Amino acid sequence: MSTTPEQQPAQPPTQPPAESQPPSGPPAQAEDARRALLAVATEVAKAVVGQDAAVSGMLIALLCRGHILLEGVPGVAKTLLVRSIASALSIETKRVQFTPDLMPGDITGSLVLDARTSDFTFREGPVFTNLLLADEINRTPPKTQAALLEAMEERQVSVDGSPRPLPVPFLVAATQNPVEYEGTYPLPEAQLDRFLLKVLLDLPPREDEIAVVQRHAAGFDPRDLQAAGIRPVASGSDLEAGADAVRQVEIAPEVAAYIVDIARATRTSPSLSLGVSPRGATALLATSRAWAWLNGRGFVTPDDVKALAQATLAHRLSLRPEAELEGVNVSTVLASALASVPVPR
Repeated sequence: MSTTPEQQPAQPPTQPPAESQPPSGPPAQAEDARRALLAVATEVAKAVVGQDAAVSGMLIALLCRGHILLEGVPGVAKTLLVRSIASALSIETKRVQFTPDLMPGDITGSLVLDARTSDFTFREGPVFTNLLLADEINRTPPKTQAALLEAMEERQVSVDGSPRPLPVPFLVAATQNPVEYEGTYPLPEAQLDRFLLKVLLDLPPREDEIAVVQRHAAGFDPRDLQAAGIRPVASGSDLEAGADAVRQVEIAPEVAAYIVDIARATRTSPSLSLGVSPRGATALLATSRAWAWLNGRGFVTPDDVKALAQATLAHRLSLRPEAELEGVNVSTVLASALASVPVPR
């Protein structure tokens, strides 16, 4: 089931059903990978109640080899969600708690003097992993936040002039509290643009919150995911096969033009000081392809584009100060831009 931007701002669609039809004539390996990745959502549900849109976003980011930013108030299972997905995947995962005193070398690694040889050797930081959980990324100063820029874009870390490639796949799953909260540092536009998706995790509805409390009353321990029964159901090879299949998803020239026209519509909005860049347009192409493939289709539809537009583009936009004073928000402006672009038939 997909959602429209007006109904659920800055959210990707919810998880597609596992029984959806496979693309016509896909390689067996790609279809096996699709089923394995869809099974990840089932495993995550053993620990996390709801948040289907965030699970979909994580899967899309993994397939597109992009990065994802999860934003929400403390206590809505942002960290638990990432840890649960990592437990359902047979890939290496490391976590960094971002704090005001964190230094860039604590993330990327640094040169250390070896007393035995009197030479400097490189000690890898936690960024050398497949899935890096950057917890509360906006609670560390901009200098340390910037340490991830090269890693996120180039998939490498340069120390003492020497580039050091990161493992494949490599994904940054960052969590942050809303910028209105005390002790936060807003992420710069250049770093926000490195995130393929930004997903908002809202407070759960009453029924989901009752389910959460009942699980804890029954003995659920969020620190022990193995006891929750989460098991690895997908591997790095599944991610590679899925990523290769996503790149083969067809996009008609009319749909590609539709994506470009959406991006251009944001650049002419009087409420925005910064519209969607060409990188944002290519990101929307990638996420739309991944969502189409997860839904068992070998082609992208305009509905795929509209469904992913908010989560892919909203965090790349900047409001003019006068628009902020009038109470305008980015999601509303983007929804208006989407409505102004004719949908191809």
